[in-house]
Amino acid sequence: MEKTIIPKGYKSTLNIYDTQTAIGFIKRCFEEALTGSLKLKRVSAPLFVDERSGLNDNLSGSERPVTFDVPALEDNGEVVHSLAKWKRVALKQYDFHSGNGLYADMNAIRRDEELDNLHSIYVDQWDWERVITKEQRTMAYLKETVQGLVNAMSETASRLHTKYPSVHTAIDTNIAFVTSQELADLYPDLTSKEREHAYVKENTTTFILQIGDILKNGQPHDNRSPDYDDWSLNGDLLFWHEPLQCAMELSSMGIRVDDKALLEQLEKANANARLKYPYHQQVINQELPLTIGGGIGQSRMCMLLLEKAHIGEVQVSLWDEETINACRGNISLL
Repeated sequence: MEKTIIPKGYKSTLNIYDTQTAIGFIKRCFEEALTGSLKLKRVSAPLFVDERSGLNDNLSGSERPVTFDVPALEDNGEVVHSLAKWKRVALKQYDFHSGNGLYADMNAIRRDEELDNLHSIYVDQWDWERVITKEQRTMAYLKETVQGLVNAMSETASRLHTKYPSVHTAIDTNIAFVTSQELADLYPDLTSKEREHAYVKENTTTFILQIGDILKNGQPHDNRSPDYDDWSLNGDLLFWHEPLQCAMELSSMGIRVDDKALLEQLEKANANARLKYPYHQQVINQELPLTIGGGIGQSRMCMLLLEKAHIGEVQVSLWDEETINACRGNISLL
């Protein structure tokens, strides 16, 4: 079955040259809005980490990191999947305090990713993390932070339209918050992705709460690594993508595990072996700050705001023959 969708009558709003200029404009505008909204400072990000550190993001647990030997260290390095755990260690190392945080321009390789209109083996995102207090580990604080993120996106979309009047994407700042269990109750006969599609079609800016734990049907809404997000205080931010007529996830984020949540989730995930890593021991011993954080897809945001039908229109990656042939004459892959 073909996995590349070509919307009927699709034509990119901007040509390739203007698209490149617009991508730079979006990234500059959003970084300004994000740092102002969440009080973040930019830091340099690692491209790889020591495989012994436990700092790499395990994602759903089945993805294989790109690994390479480092003769000088007599050990291996791993190209990052994301900076979910590294950022929390960096906040302590750089002496950040409550109410302030960091963000990094992250590039990653996810070699096991399936290729389609929304997915690539190359990942670029703004990875951010902020120090919070014990009292802020609440659903209300999570929702407040999500609202700040969406407001920054809306401001970026508005500035983009001013510079490129032919681009009409607007971000609805009225967020529909729904738990993964509520979503399953609403659509018991649909798969997780079908539920997202049905709900986001009616609620164009949606945040699905509490992802990772097992639902009443015996399955999680989606797999989530047990050692960074607290599954009771996390979620995914999705928007309705008009050209593809589908729900598009733009960000995964959450309040991070404390010692209690980490132990509970590792047990549920049958992943207690990870307790050997320095990062996990720091969480257990309460040596790391309490934080909230997440990743925001850069290419996904550009794709959404520029009304593109394929992520290959806004990033350079590798594509299989099916994708190349399907896009030929219809979509200009970079």
